[in-house]
Amino acid sequence: MTDERIQRVTMPKWGLSMKTGRIVEWFVSEGDTVAKGDDLVDIETDKIAGTLESAQEGPLRRIVAQPGEALPIGAVLAVIAPADVPDTEIDAVVEEARAAVASGVLEQGDEPQPQVVDVGGRTISYLTLAPDEPAGDPVVLVHGYGGDKNSWLFVQQPLAATHTVHALDLPGHGASSKDVGDGTLQMLADTVVGFLDALGISRAHLVGHSLGGAVIAAVARAAPGKVASLTLLAPAGFTPDADAEYLRGFAAATSRRELKPLLGRLFADESQVTRQLVDDLLRYKRLDGVDKALSVVVETLLDGDRQAIDCRALLDGVDVPVTIVWGAADRILPVPDGVDLRRVEAGHMLHMEAANDVVRILQGQL
Repeated sequence: MTDERIQRVTMPKWGLSMKTGRIVEWFVSEGDTVAKGDDLVDIETDKIAGTLESAQEGPLRRIVAQPGEALPIGAVLAVIAPADVPDTEIDAVVEEARAAVASGVLEQGDEPQPQVVDVGGRTISYLTLAPDEPAGDPVVLVHGYGGDKNSWLFVQQPLAATHTVHALDLPGHGASSKDVGDGTLQMLADTVVGFLDALGISRAHLVGHSLGGAVIAAVARAAPGKVASLTLLAPAGFTPDADAEYLRGFAAATSRRELKPLLGRLFADESQVTRQLVDDLLRYKRLDGVDKALSVVVETLLDGDRQAIDCRALLDGVDVPVTIVWGAADRILPVPDGVDLRRVEAGHMLHMEAANDVVRILQGQL
């Protein structure tokens, strides 16, 4: 029998589309003692690279996956075990792990699929992940302008270890209806409230990024009883400043050449903008109705070249727990002065670029 003290570090599942991950760089070496939460390895998905943190602690006895290798979800990447576990047992685990990859037994079975619900005459697409026994109020994730539910790929899965987590596509985005009506913040907030009602959710922890942050602030102002907590990630409307060129340019871009340099502004590390990420956004932007929807919603965000939303006013007098998190290198919405907030090392897409930090903060709110 295999020693029960042997722990396997495996390829994570980040997002529905992820089938394999490619090892980019290890931050630890064989023989190092790792602790829970230590950065272990950078892994490139079909969307973006993420950092896998250790869920275990102890001596790292073997690194199984080498830089450049592409491996399926669940493949063993490394082995952690006490020093007194014989090398022969570690070798046996490594051999078994390599045989599992070679045989294809790690291919994924049935997975949760996106669902749809009617809200105010619009079809809203959403993805729900949940543990067998959810704890506390559910979590609802609301993306930003031009984003979709898939932008939470590094966040939804770990939160779903303890809570039911819903990620939705706002009108005009993702797989939801492209009709945005007047595109106002009120319409978007009403959609989130309608989504909660349609799913029978009486109260939820709301997490919003950028425009989504302003949307959930408007939800809390209109229906505070439905909100267990607010976590605002680089929310719109905290300063008059914004990269209006990016916002209008994103709405207008029709080619890779136009889109890729704009997307680079979203990240502190522009190499995070993969070809797949650009291709996915181009496919979305070419769907019928998307160009009109984005053009309408961008006018909700901007008044000329300044922000049109006042998120501080929305939150004034709202009596729910509020946590604000910002990427220290945000070039789209600058870090505001005079605001109690948490900073992480990232650009505007902090929930992708500094996902582990964001997840830890969110877990502290639940």
